[in-house]
Amino acid sequence: MPSCAHFFISACLSVENFWRWLIISKDMNVNESIRAKEVRLIDSNGEQLGIKSREEALEIARAKNLDLVLVAPNAKPPVCRIMDYGKYRYEQQKKEKEARKKQRVINIKEVRFTPGIGEHDFNTKLRHTRRFIENGDKVKASVRFRGRAITHKDLGREVLERLAEEVKDVAIVETKAKMEGRQMFMVLAPIPEKKK
Repeated sequence: MPSCAHFFISACLSVENFWRWLIISKDMNVNESIRAKEVRLIDSNGEQLGIKSREEALEIARAKNLDLVLVAPNAKPPVCRIMDYGKYRYEQQKKEKEARKKQRVINIKEVRFTPGIGEHDFNTKLRHTRRFIENGDKVKASVRFRGRAITHKDLGREVLERLAEEVKDVAIVETKAKMEGRQMFMVLAPIPEKKK
């Protein structure tokens, strides 16, 4: 005697489409997971087929060997579209992947200075800062004050202002020099490209 599952498969679906009908997305209601009694049905070509019962809409989708997808759950009645859901998900994932490729992740690199930094050390850190900015990253330049050096905040501000002046051809000051605890910092960002 055939099992219920076997009867269900042979009665409703062809065997090769069984797995596609079982895969139900968490972000969209597909096929049997649609709970509305009546739906406004849109064909795979975009034509309106009118208001149908859920069972009738599922039968139409099965006859075309496609999926019934709930696209507007808050409408009265909810709107469903007949489509190949696997192909739709594949195209959506492909678009998301392309969008991620085009995204530029901006990192914030930190360059630390001291109030009485030497010329050679300053030039070395200036080269690092310039390289980071040319790579498209932001730079947080900070001056740490130790001990009694905190009384000479003006020296730290001069170091940061000198740095900003040296890189003004490739960077803009996004956050002006300000104190935070025992350190003063400033954020530099690459100059935005002008849109053509």
